[in-house]
Amino acid sequence: MNRECDFLVIGSGIAGLSYALKVAGHGRVILVTKSRLDDTNTYHAQGGIASVTYEPDDFEQHIEDTMVCGSQKNNREVVELVVRNAPVQIRQLIEWGVDFDRAADGDRYELAREGGHTQHRILHHKDYTGAEVENRLIDRVREHPNIEILERHFAVDLLTQHHLGKLVKRSIPGTECYGAYILKLDTQEVFTVRAKVTVLATGGTGNVYHTTTNPAGATGDGIALVHRAKGIIENMEFIQFHPTSLYNPGERPSFLISEAIRGFGAILRTQDGKEFMQKYHPMGSLAPRDVVARSIDHELKMRGEEYVYLDVTHKDPELTRDHFPNINKKCLSIGIDITKDFIPVVPAAHYCCGGVKVDMNGETSIKRLYAIGETASTGLHGANRLASNSLIEAVVYAEQAARHSLSAIGGLTWQEGLPDWDYKGTSHPEEMVLITQSLKEVQQIMSNYVGIVRSNIRLERAMHRLQIIYEETEHLYKRSTLSKNLCELRNMIAVGYLIIKQAQQLKESVGLHFSLDYPMLSQF
Repeated sequence: MNRECDFLVIGSGIAGLSYALKVAGHGRVILVTKSRLDDTNTYHAQGGIASVTYEPDDFEQHIEDTMVCGSQKNNREVVELVVRNAPVQIRQLIEWGVDFDRAADGDRYELAREGGHTQHRILHHKDYTGAEVENRLIDRVREHPNIEILERHFAVDLLTQHHLGKLVKRSIPGTECYGAYILKLDTQEVFTVRAKVTVLATGGTGNVYHTTTNPAGATGDGIALVHRAKGIIENMEFIQFHPTSLYNPGERPSFLISEAIRGFGAILRTQDGKEFMQKYHPMGSLAPRDVVARSIDHELKMRGEEYVYLDVTHKDPELTRDHFPNINKKCLSIGIDITKDFIPVVPAAHYCCGGVKVDMNGETSIKRLYAIGETASTGLHGANRLASNSLIEAVVYAEQAARHSLSAIGGLTWQEGLPDWDYKGTSHPEEMVLITQSLKEVQQIMSNYVGIVRSNIRLERAMHRLQIIYEETEHLYKRSTLSKNLCELRNMIAVGYLIIKQAQQLKESVGLHFSLDYPMLSQF
């Protein structure tokens, strides 16, 4: 059952699919995903993809918007790389069949504007851009003879010198990745995939929190894999909460109300109908996400209410329905007509701005291992992601990683002597209640203590509570056969630990990390 390939790609969102397509002409690709190909954060992305397209927009404005939104904590060289390479990658997506909306005359693409942007620069396909991108890339991947797709396969651990009996530490350079142990979920069999190059594109971490817009599979797997393999993780304290998820208690994940609807003209209001964002930022309802989410959180706590409203009733009903058919359909299903009724919204965990530290080629601190997409910390986002910069970052870094890995692969071979997975000491899984209860506890700890507003005592308490769950789960892991739920729980605990630890290390409030113990000059 053990396998070999030139390129092992773990994850099937825009980053993983793009990378696979870019390298498949030069070697054999195995693409691993723990669910279906389309069960990704990319598929659920609504708003669009940011790129300078027409005047009066230009690269410098996009760069500056990104830097301002990220509180100047961004790596400016990376910001310039992504922004200046965006138009080329947009053309590539179009060549792969992605259909972006055009203006009424059909000659130009219709560009939306979102929070933090000073220009209209968001290419989109109605309000389900991610699904359009994902479906077109999946079509291409399925057609390619050099790409083998393994759905319902879970990456358990990365293979390094540690598996050859050598010491591997974060502080010791020279660690290499030789592939991964892969769990076939339908049979619970673990096999080895030896790879010359391994690429992590496993998406985000939203399910570490109780309320999230992310699908159930967003459990930070790639970040946890690298952490266990002694790679470097950074900026995990910067967890972005999307300001406007649909308030619909009991539904999980939370349905996202795209930022594009505020770019279209929707206004945030308190439950008594009063507009409030002008109190917090000159851009009002189109302020950067960290400001809007924090402002809503403040209003809710101050007023003792559970949601605010998003009002688009003053816009032309036909245009609203045409631009946002997905949002309109969802809201109608719970009795809300967005052309006549206010939409109840609340912030929800949405995006991880940190992750696996990579260089400008997408290579991690572990050689032969790349991380791209939301799994990676490139330096683009700084302390807060500018809306719709994530999809373009993913394809630009897929290109960077493809170029670098293709230049190196000629000198790489498969590592010999790697051991098969050791099943010794494992038995049947324990009661599922042990896993599900621990999962709920992790999500409650993170939501209550490590959310939009934090403090030293909250972080300390969260770390203490999480340590207990970590010890219980490691004991369970060592004596149980593997399952998807158990592996995901283990990964989420690791991610939660990294968020708390790195939040404790940042002794200031900036961007998405706001601590009561380190107040900003302006809270908003």
